[in-house]
Amino acid sequence: MSPEHERSARRALTWVEVDTAALDHNLRAFRRRLGPEVELAQVVKSNAYGHGLELVAAEAEASGMVQRLAVVSVEELAALRRAGVRLPVLILGYVSRAALEDVVRLEGTPVVTNRDALEALSRAAAAHGREVPVHLKVETGTHRYGIAREEILEVARRVLALPGLTLEGIATHFANIEDTTDHDFARSQIEAFGSVLAALHRAGIEVPLPHAACSAAAVLFPESYFRLARVGISSYGIWPSKQTRVSSRHHSGADLELRPVLAWKTRVAQVKTVPAGGYVGYGCTWRAPVETRLAVLPVGYADGYDRGLGNTGHVLIGGGRAPVRGRVCMNVTLVDVTHCPGTAVEDEVVLIGSQGEERVTADQVAEWLGTIPYEVVARIAEHLPRVRV
Repeated sequence: MSPEHERSARRALTWVEVDTAALDHNLRAFRRRLGPEVELAQVVKSNAYGHGLELVAAEAEASGMVQRLAVVSVEELAALRRAGVRLPVLILGYVSRAALEDVVRLEGTPVVTNRDALEALSRAAAAHGREVPVHLKVETGTHRYGIAREEILEVARRVLALPGLTLEGIATHFANIEDTTDHDFARSQIEAFGSVLAALHRAGIEVPLPHAACSAAAVLFPESYFRLARVGISSYGIWPSKQTRVSSRHHSGADLELRPVLAWKTRVAQVKTVPAGGYVGYGCTWRAPVETRLAVLPVGYADGYDRGLGNTGHVLIGGGRAPVRGRVCMNVTLVDVTHCPGTAVEDEVVLIGSQGEERVTADQVAEWLGTIPYEVVARIAEHLPRVRV
């Protein structure tokens, strides 16, 4: 444990540890997988999926494995630039016209889904004397952001005609690649995207960076790589889904080892005894069948520890599992430590991660909640400190 970590961990009641060696391992694994001709873009949107935007981006840049980063907003782009990150940054989300000048000033690369933004972007480029690389998002079946295939040629020509703009990339996104082991729809999207690239080629338009691959596609389908892959959840050591992991055994991903990057921890704030028959927490949703020892944890749904974990989840204390009793409160969670007799105030508690031989994974928490691990980690509150380990 580094001196920095020791100081931060001593001060914090609840914190997130980021294993930079595991992050580097995952990035290297994808770098090898993609090969030298394909750029690796690490997706660091939504506070790097809860792992800490500035921390992860700085580590990714220092690794030399990543050619660019991807965020969802101008605010995230600005945070990266304030942190001194100089890698090219794709902005995957919608950018308001009022914010386009900030995109240019901060040297961001917008993924454009609205042709009306192009004129405003061109004016902003002229005002700053810069050439702005533009990526166009084409609709191939997800029906979220995206320009219709029949309109993409016209929009591409418009980009090429406007001063200050360069058509650097064209992108799409998969609708049903993680939630199934039947990948016919994903293959149809790859085919549709290929037909768009072919139409642009016939029109004499060559786009340097076509890209479609997300984490699951980067694992399963080399034909989706084109010239750039956007790897998000898997760069943090989390499989996109059980189906992706199962499918990988029948594709080229069987040899892929992912290492979890994140551990989420808190401390015991109080230990108390509840008599047999005593109720615990709001709503009296749990009643002690026998005399029970509880640990009070200073973490709750305001920190991202979901209310749905009440009477469902487990944490790790003293190398063993301690079940959540009663409702998760805004700032407090109660766990049963009857079978952890040595539990004391300020003992370390693992919400996600390992302790001794036990482990609580983001996937397991997601199962308890009936959701996906993306949501579990992305909702860990930004106010909690992220610490390198």
